[in-house]
Amino acid sequence: MIDYDVRAWMRIVLSLRGSVVPRVMPRVLVAMGGGGLAFYLYRSTGFHLPAIGHTLLSVALGLLLVFRTNASYDRFWEGRRLFGAYTNRARDLARQLVGYLEGPASATPLRLVALHYALVVQTLRGERELAPLGELLTEPERAELESCAGRPMRVLTWITQHLRAAVREGVLPEPRLLLIDPNITALADAWGGAERIVRTPIPFAYAQHIKIFLVLFTFSAPFAMVDVMGALTPLAIGILAFALFGIEEIGIEIEDPFGHDDNDLPLDRIGENIRRELDVAQRTQLPG
Repeated sequence: MIDYDVRAWMRIVLSLRGSVVPRVMPRVLVAMGGGGLAFYLYRSTGFHLPAIGHTLLSVALGLLLVFRTNASYDRFWEGRRLFGAYTNRARDLARQLVGYLEGPASATPLRLVALHYALVVQTLRGERELAPLGELLTEPERAELESCAGRPMRVLTWITQHLRAAVREGVLPEPRLLLIDPNITALADAWGGAERIVRTPIPFAYAQHIKIFLVLFTFSAPFAMVDVMGALTPLAIGILAFALFGIEEIGIEIEDPFGHDDNDLPLDRIGENIRRELDVAQRTQLPG
């Protein structure tokens, strides 16, 4: 995710990082070529289309684009809410683990919470390489996860098993385990919500329809404006195409917010913050 100053107007306007301009410009240039063709035919033959049809269709197209953008932003914001909830539950779980478990017994479950987050992010991104996880994994854990399909689920099971063993050994009273368990469930809920976003794309029929509508509207519009715009038709259709294709491209950009794109959620930064806070919790000692 790009951090920026909302008041730095010109810097935002001129920035290409995170912009959809590079992706829409080929389509804009083709549309401008269509505008040049429309002007040529109009001068040669007088051919043009009535403007009333495109005027009416523009309302329907605008509604489609607004719905598309809103649906994508809802997915983006829901993803942020889920990882905000994950962070809050991880913090509270760290507090409970350090407060309820005696001595160094909290070290392993705290490490496993950080490991679970890292594996959730990998799962959402379709990644499988364990090497980047480094010290979060022991060698036996690495060997077990290598061939495991549901890695985040396996780690949650390890946390629960570790706490259950602490109860059997008398390190953790069972009533306190009952207080800890809802936070573990909350981590699974946040993971499941994010997975739902990834596995439920915008319906194909809707995505296809809006693209067909955009293409037909954009490449026929020059013939409806050429009698008014004349030689400026290529420029006018270029601006129109940039606006329409850009809005649709923004929806595509943010509908899956868990990747590595500039406009995706800062999952790596969130993970670093969680690991830092887990480490702080583990090092916390009572005053005096």
